[in-house]
Amino acid sequence: MKSQSGILANLTMQSRYLTFSVADSTNLKACLADLVKDARDNRVVGIGQSLVQALGKRVPGLDVFPALSANGIDIPSTPSALWCWLKGTDRGELYHESRELMALLEPAFVLDDVIDAFKFKDSRDLSGYEDGTENPVGDDAVASAIVTGQGKGLDGSSFVAVQQWLHDLDVMSAMDDAQRDDLIGRHIADNEEFDEAPASAHVKRSAQESFEPEAFMLRRSMPWTEGTQAGLMFIAFGHSFYAYNTIMKHMVGSDDGVVDGLFTFTRPVTGAYYWCPPVSNGELDLSLLGISD
Repeated sequence: MKSQSGILANLTMQSRYLTFSVADSTNLKACLADLVKDARDNRVVGIGQSLVQALGKRVPGLDVFPALSANGIDIPSTPSALWCWLKGTDRGELYHESRELMALLEPAFVLDDVIDAFKFKDSRDLSGYEDGTENPVGDDAVASAIVTGQGKGLDGSSFVAVQQWLHDLDVMSAMDDAQRDDLIGRHIADNEEFDEAPASAHVKRSAQESFEPEAFMLRRSMPWTEGTQAGLMFIAFGHSFYAYNTIMKHMVGSDDGVVDGLFTFTRPVTGAYYWCPPVSNGELDLSLLGISD
């Protein structure tokens, strides 16, 4: 049993994220059977809790993204039935592929949202700071992101947290380098962490190795822009949602009242959890949902 290849593969220059809700439950199984056979290396498919429930099934470990409020910070929950991440190098090609995908899903699903994202410089956020610096690699990435030892239908799968963050880059621009570095806990010039950063620095609030058990996840985030708005599509894969839940609660200060410096200039406007099924014989394995063998 293998994971969907797009999860562990390197980021491409362009991405497109599509979310769908159920429009006609009578066509769900037939439509998903077509999706199973249309598995592609440049596509990652995520299944939401509402879709699982519509099929009368259960995926152990899958839940609805929890809304969270603490210390003046609101983390919204905006679940959907199906999430598809398209990866490539040409935005026009991704547009045409998304049209094909929408046509395939049209008998049972309706499109809710589309977000285009891109790689900025050497995988930097639009704030100018490197993103995903502490990502696990190699076997550690597999151990962090992919389910193992749970049996057929689950092994090779992954759980993903998806959030669209909206930046206020005018706030960042009004700061000097030292103030910006204090928010992140790294020097923008060389990406090095520094010990004298305040307790609210992002690297201190989200240090994956500082939790018990450790909270490692595989981040695959990319910047997005639309008109004059901009931000980050935060994508984090895990063998469960433990790492994401643990870090986000610490970022909003649920445990100690210290709020992550990131919230000075950015905030999430969406939030959803999905289960990314494994691949078997070149096809998505939706046996847990009664779709494939």
